[in-house]
Amino acid sequence: MRSRHASTSPTVPIRSRIAGGCGYNSVANGLLFDRTPFRDVYIQAAAGDAGGAIGAATWVWNQELGNIRSFVMDHANWGPWYDDAAIDAAIAARRTELESSRCALHRVASEEELCRKTAERVVAGDVVGWFQGRMEWGPRALGNRSIVCDPRRGDMKQILNDKIKRRESFRPFAPSVLREAVGEWFETDYDVPFMLQVYQIREEKRAKIPAVTHVNGSGRLQSVTRAQNRRYYDLIAAFRDITGVPMVLNTSFNENEPVVNTPAQALDCFLRTNMDLLVMGNLMIERV
Repeated sequence: MRSRHASTSPTVPIRSRIAGGCGYNSVANGLLFDRTPFRDVYIQAAAGDAGGAIGAATWVWNQELGNIRSFVMDHANWGPWYDDAAIDAAIAARRTELESSRCALHRVASEEELCRKTAERVVAGDVVGWFQGRMEWGPRALGNRSIVCDPRRGDMKQILNDKIKRRESFRPFAPSVLREAVGEWFETDYDVPFMLQVYQIREEKRAKIPAVTHVNGSGRLQSVTRAQNRRYYDLIAAFRDITGVPMVLNTSFNENEPVVNTPAQALDCFLRTNMDLLVMGNLMIERV
């Protein structure tokens, strides 16, 4: 951890960057404001060894190709992307299984309607697979390969574990929060786009979002802006418009295997588990 800028006082650095596997310790990262003089902290989405690929590419971009413009990584959407044709091909390959599972498919033309309908299902208590755009770079699902649920339900952790995750009961789930609402719900108002910092949820808010509140009153924050991820932001905003709560529970789209990447993998996870709804691109797939 190093300061980017020299300070007039050696004990009060202004900015810091964290890299290496230690950067995945979200609890420790969240304590930096409380226990160190650092006040502007940047942790790359793939802070471990995999993140070296971006560092190498940036070095070539600047040193070998002579580009002087700095690269600012404020989102992690750098992985593979699959268009409607790829999604339709995956559907066609699994048509028999989808029919035997009594699944209904509906394509929604309007992005606004897609987000509203999905938010309504989240409000109803459904477990929703959300497969959109490019896969995230790094270990966290940040709104493109995510499972989203209602953070207000005290039983949602158990529902999610029973239907899909089958994780230990003590393992928490994280909230994706509209950036402008972070200070209203968390004691620390800060940009955390990569879900790598744990901060205290405001005491008066904890009972409203029990599914994402840790036993000590904290939460592993992911802040979301429309510039970073428009469709995911609009989904959370649609949920806020219905409930008054500007966040959703976000966990990775998988059961006990790596996070899904392709449409085929998303379908496999959907059909193998008791997920209620799968939203891939503009296509909604549900059991009826």
